[in-house]
Order: sequence, then C-alpha cells, then structure tokens
Amino acid sequence: MKSVSTISGTMVPLLVNNLDTDQIIPKNFLKRVERSGFGPFLFHEWAYDEEGEEKPDFILNHPDYQTAKVLVTGENFGSGSSREHAPWAISDRGFEAVIAPSFADIFRNNCYKNALLPIELRPDEVAALGAMATANHAAVVTIDLENQTVLSDGFAATFDIDPFVKHCLQNGLDDIALTLAHGEEVSAFEASRPLFKPSLIPAQDRR
Repeated sequence: MKSVSTISGTMVPLLVNNLDTDQIIPKNFLKRVERSGFGPFLFHEWAYDEEGEEKPDFILNHPDYQTAKVLVTGENFGSGSSREHAPWAISDRGFEAVIAPSFADIFRNNCYKNALLPIELRPDEVAALGAMATANHAAVVTIDLENQTVLSDGFAATFDIDPFVKHCLQNGLDDIALTLAHGEEVSAFEASRPLFKPSLIPAQDRR
C-alpha cells in the first residue's frame, strides 16, 4: 500500500447526501478481481446515458475536473453494501482523498486499507470547499496528514484521525504489511510448536 503524506490538487464538488456504494460503483461492474480498472465505472449511472455516451452535464465529465485529486461530497457518504470496490473505483479515478461531513463506517475503514484518505469536516466547512470548487475550478486544496489540516485560499480546517490509522497511512501499512512486520515473532512461534501439530507455514514456503 502506498504511503500518504501531503495531498495537493483541485477538487470536484459533488454535494449529494447519502451516496451509497451501488451509486459509486454499480454491482454489474464487480466482476473484476483486480483492484484496478474500476475508475471508468465510477458513478456510471450518472455519468453515462443509455447508449453509453458521457453525459456532458455530469460534473465528473467536465473537462476542468479531470485531474482533480479531492472529492468533496455530502453526508453519510459510502453507505449501503460493504463492497471494497467503492474506494477502488474512487482511487482508480485519480482521487486521493474524500471530504464529507460523515462517512459510513465500513466505507471509511475500506478507504484506510486502500490509502484513500476520508476526511470529516463540519457541514459548513464542506459547503465552503464545495462553493470554492464550483466558483473556481482551478482552486487547489492541500491536505497535510501529519498536521491534520486542510488548507486552501482563505480556508483552513483541521480534522481528527485515529493515531494508529494515521501511522498506518503514513507508513503504507495494510493488514498484510502489519503482519509481516512481526515476521521474527511469527517464525519463533512456529519453531516452538510441537512437531505433531500442523505447520502454520504453507508447504511451498517451508525449507
């Protein structure tokens, strides 16, 4: 997993409440087993018409927002099913952070495990960022994870994050990496197990 430090880029304002994971990435696109390739299907039912053509009035299709790194959205973002494909699609589309007044718990945790930074700000702060991005498509926001700040021209806010989650994001540690960090202890435990017990090491990894 990549590490997260400072995120700086333009924003897409999609200030809609209760956007669930089926709207983020519809279920008919969940056939891939890789984490990549989901970006083109992000908000698919809003972004394309029945003939598969892009809807020019959908904000993510606007030319000015194609390289945005931060999605600014509404309350209870990511509710619904627990599909991890939702943060995969958002990241694959190029976003590195999502700012909202609140997130569904499972979606938030899935973001953390995929180096996508979900940031909760007050509703008025989110509205201010949304208005800024609407008025000026080139407005840049800078997110500093170390100092837990969100800064833009004339805007400043702070956000909370669990210290352990922050440590994992800053060091690019997913669940597998956290386990591998204890490799010596795992090996010592395996070596101490009685021979009559099944090995915990896969056969192909035994020496």
